[in-house]
Amino acid sequence: MSPKGDDVVVSNMELERLLSMKGGKGEASYANNSQAQARHARSMLHLLKETIDRVQLGTPEIPFVVVDLGCSCGSNTIYIVDVIIKHIIKRYEASGSNPPEFSAFFSDLPSNDFNTLFQLLPPLANYGVSMEECLAANNHRPYFAAGVPGSFYRRLFPARSINLFHSAFSLHWLSQVPEKVLDKRSNAYNEGRVFIHGASENTANAYKKQFQTDLASFLRARSQEMKRGGSMFLVCLGRTSVDPTDHGGAGILFGTHFQDAWDDLVQEGLISSEMRDNFNIPVYAPSIQDFREVVEADGSFTIDRLEVFEGGSPLEVNQPDDATEVGKALANSCRSVSGVLVDAHIGDKLSEELFLRVEKRGTSNAKELLEQLQFYHIVASLSFP
Repeated sequence: MSPKGDDVVVSNMELERLLSMKGGKGEASYANNSQAQARHARSMLHLLKETIDRVQLGTPEIPFVVVDLGCSCGSNTIYIVDVIIKHIIKRYEASGSNPPEFSAFFSDLPSNDFNTLFQLLPPLANYGVSMEECLAANNHRPYFAAGVPGSFYRRLFPARSINLFHSAFSLHWLSQVPEKVLDKRSNAYNEGRVFIHGASENTANAYKKQFQTDLASFLRARSQEMKRGGSMFLVCLGRTSVDPTDHGGAGILFGTHFQDAWDDLVQEGLISSEMRDNFNIPVYAPSIQDFREVVEADGSFTIDRLEVFEGGSPLEVNQPDDATEVGKALANSCRSVSGVLVDAHIGDKLSEELFLRVEKRGTSNAKELLEQLQFYHIVASLSFP
């Protein structure tokens, strides 16, 4: 049995170094548990293309640069970058101009599994052939690719170097768990909970403040890096409720069965209550108003579109009537996005115990999960005049 000591705590300073979606190609990896994100992204392609159409085209002599922020390690980011660049090529051709060369930067925290991502990249198309031949070769990519490790809450690129930023399913991840949430002396201390869902108003306000501070930093960095006439397409978890403690789909994912699994470990004596309380998921699903306030206060970007988009369930199951499959899908979904943090906090063995309990509870509540687990996203299209 693992020790019950409370000395294994992931500090906020370590969070940036540790946070990542679960790498590799295993059963609980992000690569194998991001089909729902892919489905949600495809349902928003018409909105993405609206944003691409607003980007000011440059001369063919200057490369067009696309960045995906929070790229993670699956095929979704490759698909989206391919969509973006092929749409830009069509815009150049429609204007009667030759397309430029293209660069795509895939950026995420240093702990991201870039190796798995790069293994998924198609080979580079031969730039000696025509653009028509290049586009016809669907198994090749018409752009140069590179990885950029670092937090998108800081500068990552030279000034005025990027034409288009894309970021999906990432901005709800905070740069840190709000300090007050982990401080026993604070009225925002999230005692007994590992997520904002169902927390006190003070806890929720601490999360909201952290989100808005982080988003302001994000916008400030991008406003320095983006070329004039550039655009940005952002998608993050959002909520329809005005109550910040009601996190909807994210609340069900992390605030119910996942929460109960932590409580199970405490009640069974495998960990102490303090160890549970020292762990919080650093995620905040903003309302439209939360998001708008920051963008307007920053003032660098014009809001072309800002709305809540119904994304659907994050669970992908082949047989909805199979409760066991639903339970496993819930555990894998939770583990693919939070497993790295859980492993670092309580160790691999206890982490395995935790997610086994998530799976068991998901199996027992399969019907309700499929009916209630619904994600909403904030979709923002911003222009840099």
